[in-house]
Amino acid sequence: MAAAASSCSSSIANNRLVHHRPHGIFKHNHQPIISVPLRHQQSSSTSLSLHLQPPKESRFGILWKRKEDEKGLLGSLAAVRQLTGSLTIAEGLYFGIVVARFNEIVTKPLLEGALDTFKKYSVKEEDIDVVWVPSSFEIGLVAEKLGKSRKHQAILCIGAMIRGDTSHYDAVANSAASGVLSAGLKSGVPCIFGVLTCDDMEQALNRAAGKSGNKGAEAALTAIEMASLFEHHLKF
Repeated sequence: MAAAASSCSSSIANNRLVHHRPHGIFKHNHQPIISVPLRHQQSSSTSLSLHLQPPKESRFGILWKRKEDEKGLLGSLAAVRQLTGSLTIAEGLYFGIVVARFNEIVTKPLLEGALDTFKKYSVKEEDIDVVWVPSSFEIGLVAEKLGKSRKHQAILCIGAMIRGDTSHYDAVANSAASGVLSAGLKSGVPCIFGVLTCDDMEQALNRAAGKSGNKGAEAALTAIEMASLFEHHLKF
């Protein structure tokens, strides 16, 4: 009887199903465990447990190491020669300004803002050429011509376009932007985009010495910085 019971017990042991914990992540000795059951193989079932080792460093240690890495990066940047234009060395630089006559109620204050800024930064009046064109569409062509003359260190492009009821606005706005970009690329002289593209006249006036400042003055600052960069650092 005992032998039979032993044989029966052995048989049950060989064919028993191993009871696993529910699938998921459990903690064992304070380490996360993923329990993955394996299908019944050769009349038995087992489970595979993957131990995910926690990071060796504490969270504070990781943050501290990241700060140290950032300090090292800043230190390496300090050793690298960095080139930038100057707003304090504008004397002796020559500028061209292309202004669209269309929407002159907006472009004229933009031009005045640009001229005032040039004066504040020691650019002489005789070192500035102003060229008027019919509309923003013609700005790119004239800017390229001025750039290729090699007389100016930067060309400032001023215009104003107000959205209307047709798609004409989109066509002219895209042409003006691509024209100014092309002028700079073809001439090798910085051409600054100071063309306003607004939904209505109120927006345009607010950006021409109104509530939003004077975008012509801001564009003049960009022109000075780029002219200085090219003249003092990128002149080959």
